[in-house]
Amino acid sequence: MLIKKYRVQFIKELLLIYDEKEIESFFYLILEKNHQLKRIDLALNPELELDDSQLKQWNAILDELKNQKPIQYILEETYFCNLPFYVDENVLIPRPETEELIDLILSNNPTNQQSKNLKIVDIGTGSGCIAITLAATIPTAEVFAIDVSEKALEVAKKNAKLNEAKVTFLQKNILETDDLEQTFDIIVSNPPYVRNLEKAEINANVLEYEPHLALFVEDNDALLFYRKIANLAKKNLKPNGQLYFEINQYLGKETIELLKNLGFQNIELKKDIYENDRMIFCQLLVT
Repeated sequence: MLIKKYRVQFIKELLLIYDEKEIESFFYLILEKNHQLKRIDLALNPELELDDSQLKQWNAILDELKNQKPIQYILEETYFCNLPFYVDENVLIPRPETEELIDLILSNNPTNQQSKNLKIVDIGTGSGCIAITLAATIPTAEVFAIDVSEKALEVAKKNAKLNEAKVTFLQKNILETDDLEQTFDIIVSNPPYVRNLEKAEINANVLEYEPHLALFVEDNDALLFYRKIANLAKKNLKPNGQLYFEINQYLGKETIELLKNLGFQNIELKKDIYENDRMIFCQLLVT
C-alpha cells in the first residue's frame, strides 16, 4: 500500500479519539521511528510503499493508539530538554512542565558562574529525566538519583547511558529514609502529588498506562512526600543549599505553609506555561 494512502486511513480511524493535529503528529513520529523518514521525505517520495511486514507493524501501532496507549510508550522514546529518553510503563512520561523546573534550577545556577562543583540529588527520579538533564547540562556537577522502584532505576540507568551522563543511582524508599548520609547543594524532586479526588481530571491514557505509584497520594495526606523530603533537606542540604519541588497546582499555598513552618526561607512559587502553580524554590539560609 502507498504510504500516502495509508496516512488517510490512519487519520480517519483515529479521529473519534484524537484531534487531527495530534494524529498527524503521531503519524510522523512513527514514520521517523520506523522508517527514518521525515515529513519532507514523504513529500519528495509520494509513491513510497509499505510492504506487508511494515503494514502489519503500522496496524499494530494503530490498534494500540485506538486503546489510548501513549505514543511515547508505543515507540519507547520521548524527548526532554532536547535529549532522547527511553520510556516504558515503569516510569512516567516526562512533561513540558518539568522542563520548566530544569530551567529554574539552571537560571539560579548558571554554568558560566560555577565557582565550585555542585552536588545534586533528584528524589523520585523515574526515567531519570531531571538528574540526567542536569548532569548533561552541568558537567562539573556530581549528580545522584533516588527511586524506590528497581524497574524505574533500570530505565533511568539506560537513559544515563543513552545520554552519556554520569549519575549515581540509589534504590531507596524515601518515606523510610531518615538521612541521605551526605550533604547536597541542591535537592530536587517531582514526587507523587495527584490526589485520588483529582482522578476525574486525569486523561484515560494516563490512568490506564502510567504508574500509579509515581502519580497518586492519599487525599488525607497529599503533602506526605513534600514534608518528608523537606525534613531530609534540613539535615542534608549544605549551608544556603537549594530545594526545588514540582507541586500540585491546587496546593501551592499549603506547600508554602509547610516549608515556612519547617524554617525554609526565600520561598518562591512559580507558574508553568499553563499559568498553573507548579514549582517551588526555597532555601535554609545560614545567617
